[in-house]
Amino acid sequence: MSPESKKLFNIIILGVSFMFIFTAFQTCGNIAQTVITNLNNTDFHGSGYTSMSIIYGVFSASNLISPSVVAIVGPQLSMVVSGIFYSLYIAIFIQPATWAFYTASVFIGIAAAVLWTAQGNCLTVNSDENTIGRNSGVFWALLQSSLFFGNLYIYFAWQGKTHISESDRRTVFIALTVISLVGTVLFFLIRKQEDTKTPGEEDSTNEILGDSSSAQNKMTRAVAAFKKSIKLSFTKEIMLLSVTTAYTGLELTFFSGVYGTCIGAVNRFGSEEKSLIGLSGIFIGVGEILGGGIFGLLSKNNRFGRNPVVMLGIVVHFIAFYLIFFNMPNDAPIAAMEGTDDVAYMIPSKEVAIFCSFLLGLGDSCFNTQLLSILGFLYSEDSAPAFAIFKFVQSICAAVAYFYSNYFLLQWQLLIMVVVGFFGTITFFTVEWEAAAALVARGSDYSSI
Repeated sequence: MSPESKKLFNIIILGVSFMFIFTAFQTCGNIAQTVITNLNNTDFHGSGYTSMSIIYGVFSASNLISPSVVAIVGPQLSMVVSGIFYSLYIAIFIQPATWAFYTASVFIGIAAAVLWTAQGNCLTVNSDENTIGRNSGVFWALLQSSLFFGNLYIYFAWQGKTHISESDRRTVFIALTVISLVGTVLFFLIRKQEDTKTPGEEDSTNEILGDSSSAQNKMTRAVAAFKKSIKLSFTKEIMLLSVTTAYTGLELTFFSGVYGTCIGAVNRFGSEEKSLIGLSGIFIGVGEILGGGIFGLLSKNNRFGRNPVVMLGIVVHFIAFYLIFFNMPNDAPIAAMEGTDDVAYMIPSKEVAIFCSFLLGLGDSCFNTQLLSILGFLYSEDSAPAFAIFKFVQSICAAVAYFYSNYFLLQWQLLIMVVVGFFGTITFFTVEWEAAAALVARGSDYSSI
């Protein structure tokens, strides 16, 4: 197998592994609050929103140390161990206990930071400036296929149900735990890249992937990775991209947790309200897969760079927010177990609700594929620290959003995303223009990015 084929193989395995793990985890996140609402008349008194807030809060803090962990353990083993913790979190729902639920939320927050830092490192190591756009798109399309498969099951399994029984819950979460474990095992198929540097030439990628067994060398690499994270945090490019990243954290919370809860709370959807959560997830996944696939395939021929894709993303999201504002009752995110009989500015429409799900997924893929691409391009030699900062900002904003989702009406959640999304788009444009100018100055073709 040629080196390029080997790299593409690694990207595909990476994407398929994440697809299995997040088929389980994203489906779990999408239905968690609905399942928990049906449990809260028992001894269990947890909150899906609070759990997600804990996960993303710990996730954000853990990104400060995750480059050091990946430097010591290596990206492959880091992803395997993290995958095990994802599986344990999902397994908690088989027989829920409040203390175990919140404890697992803390551990999965740590695991998520390590997993995504290792993923960013693996993506960058297996790419160059000519393939980073394609590989980002391929990975994103495979990852977001997870939304399709898990939610397709939920749609058919919960069709016509207004209450989720203990048997229904256990069946779903046993299956999701097994799926997550399959994805974890697949990480072992990723093949290590051979060192292609000349003797004496080093970069942070080699530091991360080094084979030295010396504990002192590993600690040196860990400290160096931590210092690079702090140093990169205060660069102009990272600070500007942090606004865009913050927006992806807010809208991630909305489409992965809040919007499904809104749909499930609308009593006017009748007996289909619970199965519609699954259908919503499917169409979010269709939007994600379509966006990731198209932008990955077109990246080699895109002479205009990343800005048009990001512009498409924000326009698509603003249309979705406008339609959701008109279609969904204002109290839907915080409705009680009985749901809500309120209406917004139109009679709630299932078709509009599902169309908005598709738009949310498509817009999200626009932002995330381009952020992965520009980070891999700008920080090819500092990939682990750069991706750790990306996930730090994204996760802390997701944690804040999950926290206020317990209290804010729908209109205020939408307004926050509109404002942050507008400014995030402008800051991304600024960084992209500077990257294009630097590329032209080097004599490279702008379309190669």
